Amino acid sequence: MSPAVFAHGHLRLYLLSLLAEAPMHGYELIQALSDRFGGTYVPSAGTIYPRLSKLEEEGLVTKEASGRKTVYAITDAGRAELGARAGELDGIESELSDSVRRLADEVRASVTDAMKTLRADLAAAAREAREESASRPAGDPGNARAASRARLHEAEAALSEFRADLRAELRMSAVEEKLDQHVVDVLVAGLRSLRRDVVAALRG
Repeated sequence: MSPAVFAHGHLRLYLLSLLAEAPMHGYELIQALSDRFGGTYVPSAGTIYPRLSKLEEEGLVTKEASGRKTVYAITDAGRAELGARAGELDGIESELSDSVRRLADEVRASVTDAMKTLRADLAAAAREAREESASRPAGDPGNARAASRARLHEAEAALSEFRADLRAELRMSAVEEKLDQHVVDVLVAGLRSLRRDVVAALRG
């Protein structure tokens, strides 16, 4: 794992803290870490499983087959280590908060860059469609098709920009633990209302 997220040895201790809450299989641990980072960081199986194997070798966790999955659980020795390193775990939580903010800023910057590129590409496609429309004789059926394609590109650009910008804001709020159910309800209701209005306009 990148040192920018966990310092050396800290992931090992953090996995123990997650297993102290409840036994989990590997995917659940990966999902729990992803949730902790608001989706800005998702560890790979190659990052998680070797550390779980090491913890098992040290007698800090056990594993048991449950169907096709392997469930890991913390042992008494693992809980004892967590207790002995409680202060260190508090420090990890503080470092994680800083890492989350850095990752969220990186996500926002990458979204901004991607949106600039997307806007430029869509604007070029729309311009080409308008130029094609203008070059056709009046009344040519292809003229109407070209104009329609230009408007489609414009609409798609607006949708892409809305989705990317709002997604970045939602992720940032989730990372900072400010995303509550009211915001989700407002988003869902607003999108449903907007969809109804746009579909009605299209079919009207």
